[in-house]
Amino acid sequence: MKKNNYKILMLSDLNGDTASILKSTISLAKMIDGDVNFFHVKSAADIVEKDNQLSAMRVINKEYTAINKQIQNLINPMSKEYDASIHFTFSFGNIKDEIDKHIQEVQPDIIVLGKKKSNPFNFIGDHITEFVLKAHSGVIMIASDKNGLEPNQEIALGILNGLEPSSNLEFADDLIRNSQKPLKSFNVVNTSKTKKEPQTSSDGKIVTYVFEKNDNSIKNVSNYVSKNNINLLCINRKYNDAINKLEVSLLVSN
Repeated sequence: MKKNNYKILMLSDLNGDTASILKSTISLAKMIDGDVNFFHVKSAADIVEKDNQLSAMRVINKEYTAINKQIQNLINPMSKEYDASIHFTFSFGNIKDEIDKHIQEVQPDIIVLGKKKSNPFNFIGDHITEFVLKAHSGVIMIASDKNGLEPNQEIALGILNGLEPSSNLEFADDLIRNSQKPLKSFNVVNTSKTKKEPQTSSDGKIVTYVFEKNDNSIKNVSNYVSKNNINLLCINRKYNDAINKLEVSLLVSN
């Protein structure tokens, strides 16, 4: 059991999905007793186009004020509505360098990223999800804007490939306690002897779906995840090839 609150770092590009991703982040924080740190980076090259130093400083100061107001307008209502403490920071510079530096400073237990409809979200076309997976060895939540987590409500928790959350998630008991029952397990196996009907464990706590491993297996899993209205799927990072193909919020562990 962790003595201190879990540190949750949400990375945001302040796009149209930010509000739903923040709501999912707050939901996770309230389930596991976590503190939320909201971080945004804007590329300096997008702000300063002129060589004149004085002009550049004026532009940066104006942008600073605008971003500060935008973030506060996003955070303050949610913080009040859900009684959640949210700290925020933003910076200008090289996107990956600033993210890496902030990760080192905060030392988060969990990092939250947004997920686009077809690809993980990118800042200026850079593959931030892949970068963060390499930079952070801890848990990463890739939040979808579809069927997101709702603060103070139970989640529909799923497990990919028989992964037991309690085996590598320190806060697994908190997740399970706040989850609908039974849990759903989706297993992809190297055999054609798959059972078409879902199997329920003897204690009734887990329902398992088994899929034959082939070119369509992840697509089939994704369909069943959707049918079961799962809104958080636990996945081991060794299956990161499946991350882009699963249209659901993912909790990626070691």
